[in-house]
Amino acid sequence: MKRLKRCANLARLAMGASLLIGLGDYVLLKMGEPVGPFLFSFGLLGVCVLGLNLFTGKCGFWFEDRISVLDLLIILVVNLVAGYGFGVLFSMMDASVVAAAEGKVATWNCDMAFFLKSVMCGAIMYLAVELYRRGTKLGILLGVPLFIFAGFQHSIANVITMGAAGAFSWSVLLCALGNLVGALGAWSLCCGVEIPEKKKKRK
Repeated sequence: MKRLKRCANLARLAMGASLLIGLGDYVLLKMGEPVGPFLFSFGLLGVCVLGLNLFTGKCGFWFEDRISVLDLLIILVVNLVAGYGFGVLFSMMDASVVAAAEGKVATWNCDMAFFLKSVMCGAIMYLAVELYRRGTKLGILLGVPLFIFAGFQHSIANVITMGAAGAFSWSVLLCALGNLVGALGAWSLCCGVEIPEKKKKRK
């Protein structure tokens, strides 16, 4: 019973994260560049301040925070399912959002370029959250527009866009994998465990 409650709470916080990222994605689809990418920052900032469960914000801390594989999978699945649902809801609100979403989804392909763009997005997301943890919101306020202007791929934002377009592509799973690889790569390079230096032998 205790474990069930814990899983339910994980899922609830993951749904909250999907809502916030969904609001950011909605305004991005509606307003486009250059304003949309900056307003999208509201989503990640809200996730961090409220302590919600966003896969792209958690996966880079997999080892550091000792997050279990099951917990990370629950967060990912709920983010994807709830995100798609919010996307469908948004499609009922504005036809211009649907058109923008359809145009985006049509450009996504399961190829190496798409994967590498997902990796880079994962790296930015990890660094943005890490900087927030260290006391500055600038990582979020600048990092989110950075990955959007660069055309990098965010798995949860993508699935919300799919919902708004009334479509689905398995590219979202490739994107999630890329986000994970990028986040862990950024963690290992910038904040991970240091490799101990070999002590010089005394002569």
